[in-house]
Amino acid sequence: MNTSRFVLLLSLFLGYVFVGFAQTTQVPTTLDATLNGYQYPYPIAYLPLKLEHQTVRMAYMDVPASGKANGRTVMLLHGKNFFGAYWRGTIQTLTKAGFRVVVPDQIGFGKSDKPAIYYSFHQLARNTKRLLDTLGIRKAVVVGHSMGGMVATRFALLYPDATEKLVLENPIGLEDYRQGVPFQSVDQAEATELKSTEESMRKYHGSYYPNGYPAAHDEWLKPLVAQTRHPDFPKVALANALTFEMIYQQPVCYEFNRVKAPTLLIIGQADRTVVGKGLIKDPKVLATMGQYPALGQRTAAQIKGAKLVPIEKVGHIPHLEAPAKFYQALLAFLG
Repeated sequence: MNTSRFVLLLSLFLGYVFVGFAQTTQVPTTLDATLNGYQYPYPIAYLPLKLEHQTVRMAYMDVPASGKANGRTVMLLHGKNFFGAYWRGTIQTLTKAGFRVVVPDQIGFGKSDKPAIYYSFHQLARNTKRLLDTLGIRKAVVVGHSMGGMVATRFALLYPDATEKLVLENPIGLEDYRQGVPFQSVDQAEATELKSTEESMRKYHGSYYPNGYPAAHDEWLKPLVAQTRHPDFPKVALANALTFEMIYQQPVCYEFNRVKAPTLLIIGQADRTVVGKGLIKDPKVLATMGQYPALGQRTAAQIKGAKLVPIEKVGHIPHLEAPAKFYQALLAFLG
């Protein structure tokens, strides 16, 4: 790495650490279905959509370059148990490097509405394309983490001309969960969601971190916990159940060979995430799933020309657990 790039990365990382501590948001003890009263790191705007005869709003952040603008846009897509705000450090890094950054909360998540509809990755991708069209963005680098990787993959397949590059950060959906995870109905999934407590949610989020749950992650956990204390929580629980079924029933792993965009996979090698892991009773079956080192290699081989960046001893969220390494890989790929 040349000296100038090293200095840039170091300054970005130090800036992330400093601002990350300085901007830690105070989380109310109770929050409604759309997180009203919880402040995101950048201003929120809303895109109105009509889905299944319902008028809903899709929340998003549109952050301009803070460094010398390069005319390019990066779109960041969140995971299932997250919302757009957890990209804060990545947004800071990319805008300092000259990128415009767009960060939607998908319908059913974060500050967006949570209608009781049939959720599909095709529909989420279409909503996301509608957002870019509304903002006048013809092409973007699409970065997806966890479930966002499934949305990003579907987006790249549906809209190849709008996808400059594709970045998948520990995406789920690298395997077909139906082959090992027993089926459950939406009613069963909803009943489980309604039983969520701070303890159960903390335990689940803790599984993302092989080296121990960091206290800093509370910033992204507590808003979800606060929703469980609000009268709106049944609406959130149903959306969570419906989107679980979307992940379970709509795999993308059979279509990676159709992806045409230049692709980067950033894979924390200690990740063992399996959607519906708790439903698997046979330890032999469980041992065959969530093997991200092998899944990353297989997926990279399926996507023509894909680059794989493994990050050792890191779990499901490299951009939070190992931000400097994540930023280095991301910026190098973006060029």
